[in-house]
Amino acid sequence: MVDQFIGTWKMVSSDNFDDYMKAIGVGFATRQVGNRTKPNLIVSVEDDGMVCLKSQSTFKTTEIKFKLNEPFEETTADDRKTQTVVSLENGVLVQKQSWDGKETNIEREITDGKLIAKCIMGDVIAVRTYVKDA
Repeated sequence: MVDQFIGTWKMVSSDNFDDYMKAIGVGFATRQVGNRTKPNLIVSVEDDGMVCLKSQSTFKTTEIKFKLNEPFEETTADDRKTQTVVSLENGVLVQKQSWDGKETNIEREITDGKLIAKCIMGDVIAVRTYVKDA
């Protein structure tokens, strides 16, 4: 299942994130903070099978809990209210967020021991790379 994702991941790089935030409609001030923030991503699975994704930084901590393939309401770090579904497709954890007629995908996969998160909005793609925290 999502076992390879479990653990604490530390962000080491973030490419094109400002353009991605612009594409999803994040305002200037929030983008400035978002660009400076290097969150840790903590992935865990609870006894009942709920997957927990926690993004933790000095600026803000957000957490979502979900079952794979079951829609839920998410309030994102930039305060969008989205209808979200997370699925596992060929080892890739795909998070689809829909709001106001828009849709964005965040695809997370493990490559060479790193967690690579691709944030996709239309033709804008941001790539955020994490390494497992010892």
